[in-house]
Amino acid sequence: EATLDLAERRRIRSAIRELQRQELERDEEALASKRFRPERGSHRQDDKENWPRSRRLEEEQQTALAALSRQLEAITDVEELTKLLRAAGEYEERKLIRAAIRKLRAEEIEGEAPSPCPRAAT
Repeated sequence: EATLDLAERRRIRSAIRELQRQELERDEEALASKRFRPERGSHRQDDKENWPRSRRLEEEQQTALAALSRQLEAITDVEELTKLLRAAGEYEERKLIRAAIRKLRAEEIEGEAPSPCPRAAT
């Protein structure tokens, strides 16, 4: 705007556009390098090494939960189950114990409910 020469204005505008384009390219390169960082090779190797261990721990936990489930089936006292619930540390254990408590309470309710009266045939 300070010059009246149109050719000089064009050169200035094209230089500004070129600077803006270069700045955009630098920003895009920075984003791409952050977005697509390669994974560390050692981290991937750690995952491969730890996978059998985590798999084994999961299997051990499933075995322990199955044993707990069998043990809970033998318990018929809600108070005893409540004590076990308070002592349990794992979510899955508490889940099984709560289910056993609900089952016992439902059985108690069914046992207390009077049987329906047979209706007379009409």
